[in-house]
Amino acid sequence: MKTYPEGVMNTKKIVRELKEKEHYFYLQQIDKLEGQYVYCNGRKMINLASYSYLGLLGHPDIDAYAKKAIDDYGTGTHGVRILAGTIPYHTELEKTIADFKHRDDSIVFSSGYTANLATISTLFGRHDAVICDKYDHASIVDGCLLSGAEFVRFNHNDLKNLELRLQQTQKYNSRCVIIDGVYSMDGDIAPIPEIIKLCKQYDTYLFVDEAHSVGVLGKNGTGVEEYFNCYGEIDILMGTLSKVIPSMGGYIAGDSELISHLKHRSRAFVFSAALTPANTAAATASFRVIQNEKWRIKKLNENIEYFIGTLRNLGFNLLDTQTAIIPLIIPEEEKTWQVCRFMQNNDIFVLPVVTPAVPPNTSRLRMNVSAIMTRDDLDNVVNKIKEADKIFKIL
Repeated sequence: MKTYPEGVMNTKKIVRELKEKEHYFYLQQIDKLEGQYVYCNGRKMINLASYSYLGLLGHPDIDAYAKKAIDDYGTGTHGVRILAGTIPYHTELEKTIADFKHRDDSIVFSSGYTANLATISTLFGRHDAVICDKYDHASIVDGCLLSGAEFVRFNHNDLKNLELRLQQTQKYNSRCVIIDGVYSMDGDIAPIPEIIKLCKQYDTYLFVDEAHSVGVLGKNGTGVEEYFNCYGEIDILMGTLSKVIPSMGGYIAGDSELISHLKHRSRAFVFSAALTPANTAAATASFRVIQNEKWRIKKLNENIEYFIGTLRNLGFNLLDTQTAIIPLIIPEEEKTWQVCRFMQNNDIFVLPVVTPAVPPNTSRLRMNVSAIMTRDDLDNVVNKIKEADKIFKIL
């Protein structure tokens, strides 16, 4: 009988132990989505686990355009983009993204993970250096490792440490600083203007992952460049089509030479099947809705300000978040599991994040606010957190 590698058996043991303690909250089946609520485990819960920050999932205009694409082209594309897989909906989406991001052109991949992995490994190699924030997303890390470039990391949002790394890597042919615009576990924003200055000073490219900033930052929701008023100052912009945008895929926006190179040399683009017509059309329609319904961005930021302000006034530790991702820090891991169970038992769908996904002693419940949550929804969550504190002493 074949024996699986040790890691497989370790995972089996960890999952079993979590289930025995009723601490296993992963892979829960969502039976129904209804605006800001989910139906799960027989309960209707306020959904604090979704990335649908603007509440676009189920929007009638988006659904209608996706259905039209199926009527026009069916459910699949039967090919890779560079050969027989490109349809007018792909061309329309890439132009829409380029216009939205104020860039010459864009390229769409099958996922955000793939967009990072493919772009970094295509552009940089063994004579180059990639310089990353220690809190960068796993897809960035994997892209850097795959590239074969010198992989250098700097302390989170630490400009002095970043400059040291830039000084230490001047012998390499090309260098690129790669950061998240908004960090997915802490909800804080990268100091983009200062990083731009350092990149210019040290003749280094800048790549920003905007998975959690598009639709959230800027009056028009276009992301970090609008938020910091620095349009055109970032060399490579990446984003997803599966968070604020309720579809699937990821994209890179940049100048025409960069995008053309990726379309002809990126293995994950050249050798992957094209996005389905429905996904492609849904993404295009979503960008239009964001532009036409700016009240959603305004309401989201009102909800963020109210929720963060209320919890901070009560003394809860939310780190330095300024965005829709709000970490409720519960340093003791066991209490994190217990509080999560309490919240779900009280109709709040929230999930735990523990080490190694976050540093030791920073276990948390990661709460995501959306534009369609009401003040009553937010107050309900706050009250349940206060009740949890009385029971588990998390302050």
